[in-house]
Amino acid sequence: MGILEKISEIEKEIARTQKNKATEYHLGVLKAKLAKYRSELLAPSKKGGDKGEGFDVLKSGDARVALIGFPSVGKSTLLSTITTTQSECASYEFTTLTCIPGVIEYKGANIQLLDLPGIIEGAAQGKGRGRQVIAVARTADVVLMMLDATKGDVQRLLLEAELEAVGIRLNKQKPNIYFKVKKAGGLSFNSTCPLTRMDEKLVQMILHEYKIFNAEVLFREDCTADELIDVISANRVYMPCLYVYNKIDQISIEEVDKLARRPNACVVSCNMKLNLDYLLEMLWEKLSLIRVYTKKPGEPPDFAGGLILRRGCTVEHVCHSIHRTIAQHFKYAIVWGTSTKYSPQRVGLHHIMNDEDVIRIVKK
Repeated sequence: MGILEKISEIEKEIARTQKNKATEYHLGVLKAKLAKYRSELLAPSKKGGDKGEGFDVLKSGDARVALIGFPSVGKSTLLSTITTTQSECASYEFTTLTCIPGVIEYKGANIQLLDLPGIIEGAAQGKGRGRQVIAVARTADVVLMMLDATKGDVQRLLLEAELEAVGIRLNKQKPNIYFKVKKAGGLSFNSTCPLTRMDEKLVQMILHEYKIFNAEVLFREDCTADELIDVISANRVYMPCLYVYNKIDQISIEEVDKLARRPNACVVSCNMKLNLDYLLEMLWEKLSLIRVYTKKPGEPPDFAGGLILRRGCTVEHVCHSIHRTIAQHFKYAIVWGTSTKYSPQRVGLHHIMNDEDVIRIVKK
């Protein structure tokens, strides 16, 4: 029996098992087995096959966005509209067969947008180059999920299930569970809050499935068995996702309004170029990018060439992005902007910068 058959057997058993207090241990063990087989499926095969056409693209720019969706939802049209790259568009499915990169120039930042081939149901098992598409998506900073507004929620649920199966968690935080494998001493289980969905016996059974008998587990929040399995597997990617509903020109205004009010959703029409500016604004927010401008003594700030950094960055990060030796000779910095109490203010290396701050660095 191959891995795919084992996975389908376990999925069927989970589906037909009633969920109650008596079966929770059995379900926990089944979920652990399922996660183990899925990670085996994703692991690259040992035997070297023929060298095919390269799929992944070299990372460039300040951030990377992966465009994921079913065939013929308008991914290539979006890429051609908001970037200077022309991706082949046609009215038949699977027009795009490899990964096509484009660059969005927005607020002085270069954002790399990857147009990936359409995903079909069963992509997690490797159907239709699905595994390569999903592997590229794992390296992105944000997933842009393209959906057909005329198809309802079917596409969204299928795509979420496919990405969930390969360890991509969309718009979720990493579970607050401390887990460490030890050499001896058995299982040390503790929690800092009341647990309603887990207990020591279930944790022990899940760990036994992974052949772990000595470990330290500390729950800092009320988590489920799935979240514990994610922590044990340690190969999950937690990334923000923006749901883009295309072809809004084909549905009623009431339906558009309903879709637009959903969390992390944006409604656009690539064909009629509707709402694309708001899409870029939402993408900027999801990427958590900020601009920091530098200033030379006695001169106005250089607003033409700002530094693009991540939200929450400090003065030290600014120094490293200019040159790696500046932080060693750093004396103090003068900052103008919303991150300071007074403008200008003299700050140290650990001062956190805000968007559109101006900085002048003084060396020893």
